[in-house]
Amino acid sequence: MLQNREGQRVPNVTFRVRENNEWKDVTTADLFEGKTVVVFSLPGAFTPTCSSSHLPRYNELAPAFKANGVDSILCVSVNDTFVMNEWAKDQEAGNIIMVPDGNGDFTEGMGMLVDKNDLGFGKRSWRYSMLVKDGVVEKMFIEPEEPGDPFKVSDADTMLNYINPNAKKPDQVVVFSKVGCPHCARAKALLEEKGYEFVEVPLDNKVRGKVLGAVSGKMTAPQVFINGKLIGSADDLAAHLA
Repeated sequence: MLQNREGQRVPNVTFRVRENNEWKDVTTADLFEGKTVVVFSLPGAFTPTCSSSHLPRYNELAPAFKANGVDSILCVSVNDTFVMNEWAKDQEAGNIIMVPDGNGDFTEGMGMLVDKNDLGFGKRSWRYSMLVKDGVVEKMFIEPEEPGDPFKVSDADTMLNYINPNAKKPDQVVVFSKVGCPHCARAKALLEEKGYEFVEVPLDNKVRGKVLGAVSGKMTAPQVFINGKLIGSADDLAAHLA
């Protein structure tokens, strides 16, 4: 039976972490004392849901969490520090503190250690998230106890909505461009001027027309998308931002 630990202190645990080729001890006091912390815990590094959805969205929403009083976001998994470090390199995880609970001590203390022997995983963490203030659990979102690996309530959006239902989320911006294109450079400059963070997707001459035609209905670069909406060229973007 999974345990809801709201109102209780997090377990007193020391994590063995590898940084800059040296061993380092990190305690729960280091991570939680005097801080407001969001924690999400998951069955394992490199596993599908963890890599495709759980971790990336927390990383993406990190600025919104920070703007709403969260000091840090921790990802806990029953994996060793080498695995967690490699997973961090493989993911967009620059805003996340990876916590290797290799022995499962923290997870067991949270009442979240489960048997995954049927998958060859051994003991792992059940998927959950929690908001912790100065070491005390204020809120937990625990996935339902059902077969498989449910992912319904421990996601980043649910946690952010609990903290502030009106929180502004970062805009998702993509610029499809071509190398050496002055109009592309103008579009990027406009976005930077307005404080937008964006992903640039430069397209090779051999495929650019087909790709742009397929996604935007237009053949010229740049083509800018904001939050799933086609804005268009640099001139269209300037008009949109005016």
